Amino acid sequence: MGRPNGERQSDGPSSPDSGQMTDMSPPRILFVCDAGPGVGGGHVMRCLTLAGALVRRGADCAFVRTPEAADILARYAPDMRLVGEDAPADLVVLDSYRMAPQTEALWRARAQRLAVIDDLARLHDADLVMDPSFGRDARDYTAPTVLAGPAYALVRPDFAAAREGALSRRGEPVRRCLVSLGLTDVGGITGRIAAALADGALALDVVVGAGAPSLPALQAMAAEGRVTLHIDSDDMAGLITRADLCVGAGGSSVWERACLGLPTVTLILADNQRDMAMKLDAAGVTVALDARWPGLEGRLAEAVERLVRDDTLRAGLSAKSAEICDGLGADRAAEALLGLLA
Repeated sequence: MGRPNGERQSDGPSSPDSGQMTDMSPPRILFVCDAGPGVGGGHVMRCLTLAGALVRRGADCAFVRTPEAADILARYAPDMRLVGEDAPADLVVLDSYRMAPQTEALWRARAQRLAVIDDLARLHDADLVMDPSFGRDARDYTAPTVLAGPAYALVRPDFAAAREGALSRRGEPVRRCLVSLGLTDVGGITGRIAAALADGALALDVVVGAGAPSLPALQAMAAEGRVTLHIDSDDMAGLITRADLCVGAGGSSVWERACLGLPTVTLILADNQRDMAMKLDAAGVTVALDARWPGLEGRLAEAVERLVRDDTLRAGLSAKSAEICDGLGADRAAEALLGLLA
């Protein structure tokens, strides 16, 4: 079977080092990922999705324990094993924008294989690099194996399961708007956006983490009946399915909304989100706004109103979103990772 576009594989098979893994033992896969107030929870969440696909294939997965990662995993995957940096591993998966090449080299030296998840086309000395960014190509990296493009977007299985039902209801009149700007609510952005939209004609579902700085203000709005608040929701697939449009962050949650064809105004919350968000806008997949632009609330209100009025625009955004992400990327990525250890 051919590989999806964007994957480049080295010709020769790789063999595990003697004594590291036997036919009777599951492959040991260790995730090292970044998280925190200035970073958000996206790295942990997408690694958790990949870990789930690997566990379903018999792998033994664990995360390196950091306070930030442990907090997110305690809320969303309490059964996931947390270990120290010296835990034995056949494969290490790194997901951090802040990790220097020298640090990556240290991880590479202590495992049979090293894989890196990236979005920024940086230089890596790894056996496999995965970058699900829209417009990314395998030629952007020099690793022996490169998994590039949205075919490898790490989306949980519940989104693929909800896909048919969600797509079947696109095109209905706009009644519900979802606001989903990240678990950590960087800079209190969720409260700003909810306040800008709460008194409009749309029912507003607002998703936020339990530690979000906007939480007190959002709870007050919910008590007044201005928004419906969802704290640490484990039903994002359901919320996206029921929504008619969305104001969403420009990180990895882009692919959850794309899989379910939800017309979205994508807010750029960090510099590393800008390139892909603007490419998606240019391709007619989303409407992108930078949260740091002056007059954001006014720009956002105009964009939302335009989506409400323009049935053709919404239909186009929905169709193009669903076309680029089918929700099966984690399965493809898991197979490729396990192939490194075959």
